[in-house]
Amino acid sequence: MKAIVVTDQAEGTAGMKLVERPEPQAAINDVVVQVHASGFVGTELTWPSTWTDRLDRDRTPSIPGHELAGVVTALGYGTTGLSVGQIVFGLTDWYRDGTLAEFVAVEARNLAPLPGDVDFTVGASLPISGLTAWQGLFEHGRLRAGQSVIAHGAAGAVGSIVTQLAREAGAYVIGTGRAADRQAVLDFGAQEFVDLENDALEDVGGVDLVFDLIGGDIGKRSARLVRAGGTLVSIVGPSEARPADGLAVDFVVESDRVQLGEIVQRVRDGRLRTNIGTVSTLDDAVAAFNRTKRRKGKTIIRVRP
Repeated sequence: MKAIVVTDQAEGTAGMKLVERPEPQAAINDVVVQVHASGFVGTELTWPSTWTDRLDRDRTPSIPGHELAGVVTALGYGTTGLSVGQIVFGLTDWYRDGTLAEFVAVEARNLAPLPGDVDFTVGASLPISGLTAWQGLFEHGRLRAGQSVIAHGAAGAVGSIVTQLAREAGAYVIGTGRAADRQAVLDFGAQEFVDLENDALEDVGGVDLVFDLIGGDIGKRSARLVRAGGTLVSIVGPSEARPADGLAVDFVVESDRVQLGEIVQRVRDGRLRTNIGTVSTLDDAVAAFNRTKRRKGKTIIRVRP
């Protein structure tokens, strides 16, 4: 099968290659999925799990990408809950070969059924962005109606879903980004926009929840805006500053079949729209990730036409 592999962490995306690899076999509780569309996160090549297994042993050449939509082609011994021919989407294990390939072996529990009226490209764009937003807001941030939220990077793949889910939940949403992102952020449902390059973040005042996708100085300044009893939620590692009278939570997204179902249902009924930017083929994937300028939205690799 065709697959994208990486072998050298120092080279980053420049070290990506399109090669022929053996098709994966389904282990116990696995399924093999014929990948139709795949998602990739730009930070993957900095993750230890891209390069080593759980025992810290080198596992290169490894296949990156951890989001997919496709069709189940084989079941491993003892696998239940899915069937051959079923259309699925989901999030694969960080420490195993990923989804920038024609086939992938993945634990069945990490996948959910993809409704037939949702395109494979849309399905592949949802797992990391959607689950990150859902878990950050509702599991870690304990968001409730009437609360206020700062959504950093609100025009991005994750931030745009944070904005939409928070707004749907009845929160007052303040989105941040660059000046050029203003209209996009407001279109995704934010009631206010803060230009992080030109506006004073502190003018926002106190909020109940900050969802930080940026870290660094913005993360530290954001901690001071969290009201008593509020939460700073981060996906960029432990915060350098903590709210004086609130919580600071950093987390790594996990696959969850029920949550995937909640997210895709919102896409189906129009309550949620995903933020897809570039769509490329597997043959053009290396060029897609070696981009020369900032791109909006999430890059998706369409593995099958």
